[in-house]
Amino acid sequence: MRVGIDIGGTKIEGVILDADGSTIIRERVPTQSQKGYPHIVSQIAQLWEKLNRSIEEEFTVGVSVPGPLDHTGRRMKKSNTFCLINQPIQDDIEAIVRVPITMDNDANCFAQAETSLGAAKGENMVFGVIMGTGVGGGICIHGKVHKGHQYLAGEWGHSLLHPGGNSCYCGKSGCVESYISGPSLERRFTELTGEVKPLKEIIKNPPQDWKEEFLTNFGMALSNIVNILDPDIIVLGGGVSNIEFLYTEGHQYVERYCFDDTLDTPIVKNKLGDSAGVFGAAYL
Repeated sequence: MRVGIDIGGTKIEGVILDADGSTIIRERVPTQSQKGYPHIVSQIAQLWEKLNRSIEEEFTVGVSVPGPLDHTGRRMKKSNTFCLINQPIQDDIEAIVRVPITMDNDANCFAQAETSLGAAKGENMVFGVIMGTGVGGGICIHGKVHKGHQYLAGEWGHSLLHPGGNSCYCGKSGCVESYISGPSLERRFTELTGEVKPLKEIIKNPPQDWKEEFLTNFGMALSNIVNILDPDIIVLGGGVSNIEFLYTEGHQYVERYCFDDTLDTPIVKNKLGDSAGVFGAAYL
């Protein structure tokens, strides 16, 4: 049996899968992060009580967390759920489930899910992209997440796009995330037009200068990944991945900035959506 737990900003979700990947049980509890870290741990314990009733054989546990891990791989160094930062989260979850767990960030779990069950199933080198409130990524090689020496592999959202450019929450300037995340795209639209609109409204009739700038930044940023990794497939996830022109014009802009004259790498939409975190965790 495989057990996956996905700790999100609003919900904590758990799933148990059988050997074939079929769902045995799936449960959710609210995160309620405003109540602090100890409360989140108690919510995980509550979720585990529900899951544990369905476990009848040996099992593994994977956990998806909302942000990158520190160099030990056992704590979080950054997160939008601030109360999780630098807490002994792996130790506390292992005390609840009473077995060693495998823990990773949500972008890596997204890449793992799409590799194991989704749009990239059967591919050897996969780059999974998260473009939503933030921008992240994960790398899967031969079916397994590649974390890197300092657990930084795939963090393309904080690679440099424009030196001295937009400020980023990480403390640096010019990061990819500060240009092509959902909030960054909305801010840029307001700067250009003076109007305030959510992204889903902007893309219905996007201004040409906004769209051109977005595609240029997307193309430059993702071309660097292609030049370095040369993945078999790129899978887009997160709210920004719902923009259809990324799979047509977006592909052309990535090709424009690649080292090679042609880009054969498929850039595809995810298949698992919001389920990616919990299923990816189960397959860690």
